[in-house]
Amino acid sequence: MGRLTLIRHGQSIWNLQNRFTGWIDVSLSEQGAEEAQRAAALLAEQHFDRAFTSSLLRAQDTLYEILKQNRYCNHYLRIHETGREWYEHFKPTEEDESELKIYISEKLNERYYGDLQGLNKDWARKHFGAEQVHLWRRSYDTPPPNGESLAMTADRTLPYFQSHIVSPLQHGEHVLVSAHGNSLRAIIMQLEHLSAEQILTYELKTGAPHIYEIDEQMQIMEKHILS
Repeated sequence: MGRLTLIRHGQSIWNLQNRFTGWIDVSLSEQGAEEAQRAAALLAEQHFDRAFTSSLLRAQDTLYEILKQNRYCNHYLRIHETGREWYEHFKPTEEDESELKIYISEKLNERYYGDLQGLNKDWARKHFGAEQVHLWRRSYDTPPPNGESLAMTADRTLPYFQSHIVSPLQHGEHVLVSAHGNSLRAIIMQLEHLSAEQILTYELKTGAPHIYEIDEQMQIMEKHILS
């Protein structure tokens, strides 16, 4: 049986400032760093066979805090989605078998908020209208100007999930994914067979690991949320 651990990064500086972040590469806030440390303590006894994260700093910093406290992870190797033929161009040895491989991909990035990125959410409601901003944020398939809807985010995240993460799970591996609210919602929507309406109201707290025990048919046998 495979195990999938999903974690949304800790609070970022722009989460704290109530700004649309998207693909802007901001760091964790002080609270976000503390959330990452708490998640690390909760996962310290979990063994991971491989890990995945986005190309954004806040997701990577959360992941590295988890691995730093993990009793089974002594060292790791980063595999970049872009240029991996160079990053993986080496002659492996027996010692390399114990290295945890971390796969980094933009496919797991947060939803791209387009022209809203950097704007304060309260200011945006006053400028564009609360109803319009609510539609951009909470509808499944209506994107903000020059940005992505949740449906569009799922269109890039789910093929990556299928091609890179499903097979290890089906072979009984334990996989850790540190990413973002909307890219993780896309994965959860598929895993739990949720409708577009259900996933829009799904609460995914920062720094709270979701652990799924999954069989070979990708059916959920158990689910735990740690907090």
